[in-house]
Amino acid sequence: MILARLGSLGPRHPVPPVFRHFSLSSSVRSSHTHRGGIRHGAKSLTRRAVARTALFSLALSSGLFVSSIYADSDSDAQDARKRKGASEPSLGSLVRAYAVYTMCSIPALVDASPKILSALSSVPGLKQITEAFVRITFFDQFVGADSAEEAIPLLHTLRAANRGVLFAYSVEVDEKEATGASASLSSTADTPDSPSPSSSVSSSADDAHTRIVDEMLHCIDVAADFESGLTKNADGSSDRKGVFFHAKGRRTWVAVKMTALLSDADALRALSARIVASRKATPSPETLVPFPGSPRIEDLDVVSSPLTAPTDGLPPLTPQQIHDIRDLYANLHRICKRASEKGVKIIMDAEYSWYQPAIDALTLALMREYNSLDQKRRNSGTYVQPLIYNTFQAYLRRCSSELELALEDAKKHNYALGVKLVRGAYHPHELAAHQAYLAFEEEHGIPRGGSSPLSRPSLSISPDVEPPVWLEKKDSDETYNKCLNLLIKAVKEDVDKRNKKSAGSTNGWFGGLLGGQKNNASKSSVDDASLPGIGVLFGTHNWDSCALILKELVRNGLAVEERSTSGDAQEQRPIRVGDEVVERIAVGQLYGMSEDLTDWVVSRVISSTPFVIKYVPYGALADVMPYLSRRAIENKSILGDGNAAHERRRAGQEIWKRIFG
Repeated sequence: MILARLGSLGPRHPVPPVFRHFSLSSSVRSSHTHRGGIRHGAKSLTRRAVARTALFSLALSSGLFVSSIYADSDSDAQDARKRKGASEPSLGSLVRAYAVYTMCSIPALVDASPKILSALSSVPGLKQITEAFVRITFFDQFVGADSAEEAIPLLHTLRAANRGVLFAYSVEVDEKEATGASASLSSTADTPDSPSPSSSVSSSADDAHTRIVDEMLHCIDVAADFESGLTKNADGSSDRKGVFFHAKGRRTWVAVKMTALLSDADALRALSARIVASRKATPSPETLVPFPGSPRIEDLDVVSSPLTAPTDGLPPLTPQQIHDIRDLYANLHRICKRASEKGVKIIMDAEYSWYQPAIDALTLALMREYNSLDQKRRNSGTYVQPLIYNTFQAYLRRCSSELELALEDAKKHNYALGVKLVRGAYHPHELAAHQAYLAFEEEHGIPRGGSSPLSRPSLSISPDVEPPVWLEKKDSDETYNKCLNLLIKAVKEDVDKRNKKSAGSTNGWFGGLLGGQKNNASKSSVDDASLPGIGVLFGTHNWDSCALILKELVRNGLAVEERSTSGDAQEQRPIRVGDEVVERIAVGQLYGMSEDLTDWVVSRVISSTPFVIKYVPYGALADVMPYLSRRAIENKSILGDGNAAHERRRAGQEIWKRIFG
């Protein structure tokens, strides 16, 4: 009887009627990437945990699970959802969410999941059952669709609920497979004339990363077409008088993961090791920042030099690695150029610390070019600013120092700084790699930090004794909130500066009548006051941080609190955020997680465009397995301290209400 009340199987992401006219014109592409696993645990599961998981796994296997969770036991968030016109979650999606969060909250099951999946997938017949189970659980909970086109109904559903989207073709490189056996390859990596590791990579790997680049370009096109479909004229035409006009207020962005764009990600690690070593030879403010340090434009000098063996004594790159980095940089230019033409913002994802120095250097070079506030560049068509965002991880000891230097560099070189601030996603791997590096030096009697990074059996390239990440979560939280305050103050300064500049110059025919300076620039040109000098995406699932963001917006005069209608002094009143602020600030959260927090933020903020952006990955099941493995690990930490129980209880209460009233 209970199963009968689950309802019939329907579309996973039903499209609101008003959006059903949207035309799909782009072709579907598929690609392949590296696959790998995560660390495994050996703890036994309790009988209660096994029974609970088995019960809901049985329910899930019936296949009646259609959309992501929007359950919320908080009445204010439920009322907010109704006011925004968002649909209620299906009962099937609530059961799925309950089962997924139950499994994610069992550490032994999460740690053992790669071995379990590998074993089951190797047995004929069980492989199809295993893949079907993963699809109707973790895939449907955390992944938007198999392709960009198939995710469009979800984009419409989220926009109807006043949420934007950070679109991501979610392919990831396993940290072991991407770098290979670093100890065994170090001898060849230290010899520029010897065959590089990537020379043995099959042509299929090269084809795979090329297809991934093409899919990134395709993703940008789909995001731009989706936004254009929302801003059509009354006659159905798509007006493009100026890219900036249409880019303003757009809330479908695209995330880029650099390691997926290389046939051999070890080239990024080798470049990072060289960058870290070079900082000792040329002291500067950036060299005082803890590992992985702060980028300098000179970090890419070796890539632009001839393909000859370096003689500066720094860790060398093989000719093949230099070729790979150059190829990556060229592809990043293709991606950024397309994004500039389409008015789609690009968010560069952060990765492991052993890749980060190279990623930071490449992103800095791209920001200085594509985020330039120079008039000549703007006339060439780059009107959405900031176009490129870099990701700053608060769990890294360097974060606040790195951010301060980045703000200074943007002002000095006149470009808009794009910042995505997160806590960080690779904490267990970072600690394990650092501990392995310290153990190696101790075993061989090497002074601390004295070993060559590329000769270690560990992935770590840090020269520091301390790990690159904070050991305590409270330190990451404090760093996040410190950077949060710094960024909101920077936004306040930027808004005041632009408003002052706009008020100081009287443009147009009305200004001419008043004796002001008439603007004779072309209609396609954009005035300085129109372009933000900074953009921030706060990625957080933390209630305190979200509350702090809203509080600081009001305190800094960037938002206005609405008047109370009940007279209750304790009432949480909505805040109104103006266009000039919402163009500079957004809050981001992962698709399939913390929907009650998302509902709460949406209910508290009144703005012309969505203030909250959901990170929506897509890709074929086999391609996104590394992403799902990492997401399970993240959930184990994010959902600690009672959060897993809260998510499970929230879904359980809604299930009970649906079935028994």
